[in-house]
Amino acid sequence: MINFNKDSVFNLKQIDVSQVRNEVSSFLIDGEEILDAFMTFRDQVVFTNKRIISIDVQGITGKRKSFAPLPYSTIQFFEIQTQGFLEIFPDSELFIQYANGFTAKFEFKGNVDICRIGKIISTFVLK
Repeated sequence: MINFNKDSVFNLKQIDVSQVRNEVSSFLIDGEEILDAFMTFRDQVVFTNKRIISIDVQGITGKRKSFAPLPYSTIQFFEIQTQGFLEIFPDSELFIQYANGFTAKFEFKGNVDICRIGKIISTFVLK
């Protein structure tokens, strides 16, 4: 579940970018490309070359969705935590703090290349 009131998104599993919800394409600006995507049971987190877009599917039917863009341009600080050696349930984490004090924490399940995500963010934050 995506709930930034609690600053966290848990159990994200990597998906192919072709599985990103169709509605996301209407939010993309000229030159914006999807670089990576992750999913919980119904929710998604999409990394583009401009921002992170979280999609929170709400209600029983899932017709109502909340889209939250998190621009790289306002990131003040971020931290990645890699998975440990021989973990039974491997996970890695991404923590982001924005200039206005807002924080977001993402927990990824499985063998996610968290360093690649850190590189994506660094590429666009350090321009």
